Amino acid sequence: MFFLLAHAHPEKFFNLFRYLTFRSGAACLTSLVLSFWLGPRVIRWLKSVQRGGQPIREDGPERHLIEKRGTPTMGGVLILAACTISTFLWTDLLNGYVWAVLLCTLGYGAVGFVDDYMKLSRRNTKGVSARGKLVVQVAIGLISATWIMYLTKGPLASGVAVPVFKGVLIQLGPFFPLFGMFVMLASSNAVNLTDGLDGLATVPTIIVAGVFALIAYLVGNRVFADYLQLNHVPGVGELAVFCAALIGAGMGFLWFNAPPAAVFMGDTGSLALGGALGAVSVAVKHEIVLMITGGLFVVETLSVIIQVFWYKRTGRRVFLMAPLHHHFEKLGWQEPTIVIRFWIISMILALCGLATLKIR
Repeated sequence: MFFLLAHAHPEKFFNLFRYLTFRSGAACLTSLVLSFWLGPRVIRWLKSVQRGGQPIREDGPERHLIEKRGTPTMGGVLILAACTISTFLWTDLLNGYVWAVLLCTLGYGAVGFVDDYMKLSRRNTKGVSARGKLVVQVAIGLISATWIMYLTKGPLASGVAVPVFKGVLIQLGPFFPLFGMFVMLASSNAVNLTDGLDGLATVPTIIVAGVFALIAYLVGNRVFADYLQLNHVPGVGELAVFCAALIGAGMGFLWFNAPPAAVFMGDTGSLALGGALGAVSVAVKHEIVLMITGGLFVVETLSVIIQVFWYKRTGRRVFLMAPLHHHFEKLGWQEPTIVIRFWIISMILALCGLATLKIR
């Protein structure tokens, strides 16, 4: 909104709203303040409409049945509200990439909301069927990926860039929307699996969003893209503002989600956040870098896949419990220890991902 205002009023003051860096900082601050202001009100509302808070897995770590019982879920609505409002205020609303990413983010958030609602109404940990959830996620991902492909010009539209190797572009042709959908779907569900301890998924999401805010800015700027030998994608710079809004909303939510959590993000938040990261990575042509910077999410997902595969094959478990963070809980690690160490790992992986921008 403010970007369009700057074009309508070319006065010196409004000209400030043209700068991507200013609008990114303003978006982060706006969503942070909105989160702080809305947080107590959203938590009170969630407590008033939820009987007994989020249902706790009976087969999970024993302490969860005591320590986490009664905590409200669906806190993802706070993140989505703050991020969306801030995005509307500070991005160029005529930019198609912004709307394509918002479609994936809010669409996946809606799927998570319905899933959380069904868990609460049934008072168990089973919400929407896995097949039903998958079908809707696939549809949303395909639409978003096709939209992004349509917006991107030239060979980049259907190509997948390989980090480190400059000039390498794997052409997928008409199959690119399937690839883009898979990235969004995998990212969404990976963040969802990681969201099992207070703050565990929130900070890594903020870190990855920070990396992609920088990538979007660099890739969207012809001068920086040419200097770093990156594929220039005109228009995706606006996603830096979206990522900044996501960071601010995540930090605001962390204030209430820090151990011991006053609210859980639920599938409403985790599916949306993962979808947002996946959609941004597809738009800026750094899907493989997402696998590096979001390596924590990848490892958590692999731990579940390995556990299920090996148990069905041999009847024995590789981990004491999956996802991986529960394995360390079973080993006797304290929750803050697990969470902070996983945060550190996420920071290291983010640096590795950023290194690929310079290594050519």
